[in-house]
Amino acid sequence: ANEWITATVLLKFIEDYAEAIASGGTIGELPAGELAENTTVCVVPMVNPDGVDLVTGAVTENERAQAESLAEFYPNIPFPDGWKANLNGVDLNLQYPAGWLTAREIKFAQGYTRPGPRDFVGRFPLSQPEAQALADYTQRIDPEIVIAWHSQGEVIYWQYGGIQVEGARELAERFANLSGYRLEDTPYNSSFAGYKDWFIQTYRRPGFTIEVGAGENPLPLSQFGEIYTASLPILVAGAMG
Repeated sequence: ANEWITATVLLKFIEDYAEAIASGGTIGELPAGELAENTTVCVVPMVNPDGVDLVTGAVTENERAQAESLAEFYPNIPFPDGWKANLNGVDLNLQYPAGWLTAREIKFAQGYTRPGPRDFVGRFPLSQPEAQALADYTQRIDPEIVIAWHSQGEVIYWQYGGIQVEGARELAERFANLSGYRLEDTPYNSSFAGYKDWFIQTYRRPGFTIEVGAGENPLPLSQFGEIYTASLPILVAGAMG
């Protein structure tokens, strides 16, 4: 929810890509028409709409009150700026059946044992409609690679559970070289139940998490230009595969 700046990045990419195709121009220094003829790019720019509405002040008074009642159990997390979950208080990137029980054990040990602003894994994997919808969509389109946009840290994660995926490291290195972001191993406590984790485990294909920007979420729009400049070549290189 408080990583909503990523949605603006992806929507800007769609706009620029479509304009370049229509005008016969380039995207990321590549002919956009040629890229479109040879690849299919599927973009889901926002997977937590009601959470984003909470952080940006677009929810109703009743919805805000519902979230605030959950946040009361976590008084050390700023409200609403510290909110990562959906309005049910479930962290959607801890909802996928890839080490979900391990994620539950880790997060419960950290004190996230009930719905709240962040890090509650839910009652079972894919219990939330947003996570189920994204899993269903992924199964339907059967992509060659997936890239999940998050903030913040200017790092790229590309592994899950020691699974060796052909070409993943090389593509991750290309992303790092193009963006200036660092390539890092995912911290253990954040290594389970994420979308890219599930994709790698299920499909044995490259999956990546891109942590854009630097600072404290939600990142200010003043970082948009810098974030988009780093993200665009990753998006184009990802389309090329």
